[in-house]
Amino acid sequence: MAFASGKNAYGISDRSGFRYRLRDMKTEWNGFKVGPDEYEEKHPQLEPRRKVIDPQALRDSRPDTTTETAVQRLLIVNAFQSGAAGSPVVTVFEPSHGRSTSDSVVFRKVEAFDGFSKTSLEKADGYTITVVDDNSYTITITGGETATVGGARGGGNHATAGPGTATATTASTFDATNVTLDSATKTFDEG
Repeated sequence: MAFASGKNAYGISDRSGFRYRLRDMKTEWNGFKVGPDEYEEKHPQLEPRRKVIDPQALRDSRPDTTTETAVQRLLIVNAFQSGAAGSPVVTVFEPSHGRSTSDSVVFRKVEAFDGFSKTSLEKADGYTITVVDDNSYTITITGGETATVGGARGGGNHATAGPGTATATTASTFDATNVTLDSATKTFDEG
C-alpha cells in the first residue's frame, strides 16, 4: 500500500485539539501526536533506575576487642533485696549480668535501705559475688551491718554496678553533688 506525502496535510493534537501541520507534529513517549509547542519529554522519574543496594557489613570482620573496657551499668529500680532479718546477705537483681561466681563488683549511687548504709553498699574494693542465676547474684555486706526487717527491696533509682578493683579500674562518679567549677581554668573538678 502506498501513502500520500502529506506535505499539505493537517493533524489534530491529541492534547489540545488544535490543528497543526502534520509534518510539524511530534510524537511523545506515550504515543500522543502533539504540536511542537505542546511537546513534553518524558520525565526522568518515570524511568526507574536500577536499585543499588548499599553494603551493610564487612565479610569476615574482626572487631578490635582489646580496647573495650568494662563500665558501670545502670541497675533496675530497687535492685537490692535484703536476706532474713539479722543477715548480712543481699541479693542483687541485674538482668543478664553475665558475671561469674567470685567476680568482684563495685556499686555506686546506691541509697541506704533496711539497715544497710550507703557507705557499706558502696565499698571501695567492691564485693565478691556468688551467682544465683542469669539475673541475680548475692553479696555479703562486711562491717557488721545486717538486715533490720529482712526481705526488703531498696537501693534507689540510679544505682550502678561495675567491675571491682580486681578486674578493671573503677569508674568515676561524676555528679552534681561533688563537682566544683575551677574558675582559673574554667573546668569542672571532682571534689
